[in-house]
Amino acid sequence: MAHPFLSEAWIAAVRQIRADAGPSDSPPTGSVRMNLVVTEVPFGDGTIHAHLDTTDGEMVVEQGHVDDPHATATLDYDAARVLLVDADPQAALQAFLGGRIKLQGDLTRALGVRSGPPDQELISRIQQITEP
Repeated sequence: MAHPFLSEAWIAAVRQIRADAGPSDSPPTGSVRMNLVVTEVPFGDGTIHAHLDTTDGEMVVEQGHVDDPHATATLDYDAARVLLVDADPQAALQAFLGGRIKLQGDLTRALGVRSGPPDQELISRIQQITEP
């Protein structure tokens, strides 16, 4: 069953996919807690507050903001989808250079987080549960 990207149902489904997959073979390098302000969301009030956290060696995306983040990213819904569903670093870079992703805080730390080769099976499973 597919869910709208970043909806509560989508977050729960991704959480289950990640739990079923177990620890990543290519954990992110670097450690960051980054709050996300996603705008132009086509449901709810149009804005979602979420966070990305790699401090435990896995890339976790959850709803709500964390206290004392290293950085905050404000980005539109489509740019967030490119980052979190499509895993397309080139498109993400274009969104950043085009001003659709704005960063505040420790930019070196935020931009320094890298993951190893993407887990194509995990990406495919997340794409399958994400509404087009």
